[in-house]
Amino acid sequence: MAKLRVGVVSPEREIWSGEADMVIAKTVDGEIGIMPGHAPVLGVLVEGGVLRVKRGGESDLVAAVHGGFISVANNDVSILAEAAELGSEVDVAAARDALQRAQSSIEAGQEDADIRLAAKRARARLRAAGEEV
Repeated sequence: MAKLRVGVVSPEREIWSGEADMVIAKTVDGEIGIMPGHAPVLGVLVEGGVLRVKRGGESDLVAAVHGGFISVANNDVSILAEAAELGSEVDVAAARDALQRAQSSIEAGQEDADIRLAAKRARARLRAAGEEV
């Protein structure tokens, strides 16, 4: 069976690369699932999204992805994220603290774009780590 060649990068580093059976990402147009043989596509990733890479026989690779692009062509999938973090790297306590601070600010009526962004990113980090949000 054909495989996808997947690369996940951010400006800071290469997050992960390898073969996969399927990639699921959330774009501004909705969630997209990519399997071998998928038509070429270029999508804009949402802030605070979770990327899932299904690797047959191995556990799924899960990452919090904050903005960027997904490009698909000839079974090559490139995720070019503004920021990304593997679920296994997430500091759950720090992410919960960041979410709590953002929610407290929102409840106090201090909501602005930066606070909403901080809350989205914290939720994505927690979901990527396998935590309930």
